[in-house]
Amino acid sequence: MSTVQEQSVAADYSAVVRERRSVRHYDPSVQIPESVLTEILEEASLAPSSSNTQSWRFLVINDEAAKQRLHPIANSQKQVLTASATIVVLGDLDGYKEIGRINEESVRRGYMPADFAKQFTENSLRLYSGLPAEKMKSIVQIDGGLVSMQLMLSAKARGYDTVPMGGYDEQKLIEEFRIPKNLVPIMLISVGKAAADAPGRLTARLPIQDIVSWNELK
Repeated sequence: MSTVQEQSVAADYSAVVRERRSVRHYDPSVQIPESVLTEILEEASLAPSSSNTQSWRFLVINDEAAKQRLHPIANSQKQVLTASATIVVLGDLDGYKEIGRINEESVRRGYMPADFAKQFTENSLRLYSGLPAEKMKSIVQIDGGLVSMQLMLSAKARGYDTVPMGGYDEQKLIEEFRIPKNLVPIMLISVGKAAADAPGRLTARLPIQDIVSWNELK
């Protein structure tokens, strides 16, 4: 890649990052096609994860009836009704069990040799199956955070807006949408097109020198 191309890519990325906002006012007439939502989720799923277990799972709420069911669970936040979709990000406590299938596909694509994949799979299954429940929950929550941020940036790169939400009744969400015990709710993310009159509020950030230390903590 040439220097000019590198600068263009960096500029594009900088624009996406700097223009992303947590938007709560959406144009209800804009519906994102499921094919585009799928593309966004595919890009989000390129995020890193523990041992490449990819333990995230997504429940996409884009049907009007399902939105109505989710609305009171999400503390009646209006974006659940007006955004094109709300994505329930879940962490699969049993997700590590897919590591064999993932590694087999990596071998098929030439990403890793078969003998390494076999050993990697065996070691991973042994490790994750022996972890305490709280440690496993922590792992899927971290991975869920990584994929969620990537999802929001991927949406913004396509001109769509998002807002992550932690304000919801987790137990009611589990009950209403029959979420099995192996899936841990991470967050809700509404995605759509900001309303024309949506406030474009900027929020201040701490000075970088106040949050960065070099080699030793201040």
